[in-house]
Amino acid sequence: MSIHPPSGSLKKRKIVGRGQGTGRGCTAGRGSNGQKSRSGFSRQMGFEGGQMPLARRIPKRGFNNTKFEKAYQAVNIQDLNRFNDGDDVGYDALLKMGLVNKKTPFVKLLAKGELKKKLTIRVHRASAAAKEAVEKVGGSLDIIL
Repeated sequence: MSIHPPSGSLKKRKIVGRGQGTGRGCTAGRGSNGQKSRSGFSRQMGFEGGQMPLARRIPKRGFNNTKFEKAYQAVNIQDLNRFNDGDDVGYDALLKMGLVNKKTPFVKLLAKGELKKKLTIRVHRASAAAKEAVEKVGGSLDIIL
């Protein structure tokens, strides 16, 4: 048995610049002379042909603090039903279950759905409705800073 890619998945590269008879000779599909016809050409991102670029024409105002902003991962209470009754649910437990990822360790609990299990939940933020829903089933919610 030989392993080969599915038919149609591989496409042969068109060879250019090999004489007039190939149909891609002379300028090799690059058009006439100019910077774009030369090898190694790559246009700078945002280049507008020598015109003052848009990024430099528009005034810069204000202050942006997104670099230091905390990004929270949202977890709904309906997703916590996969834990066992009486479990301790923190970031590590949520990560193990695949409910959060490693991009940011901050978690916010939201109230979508219905919680049916009594859990001890430790998150960084929670909506008021989520806190109420957890306490309604007899669980506890700890906000960690």
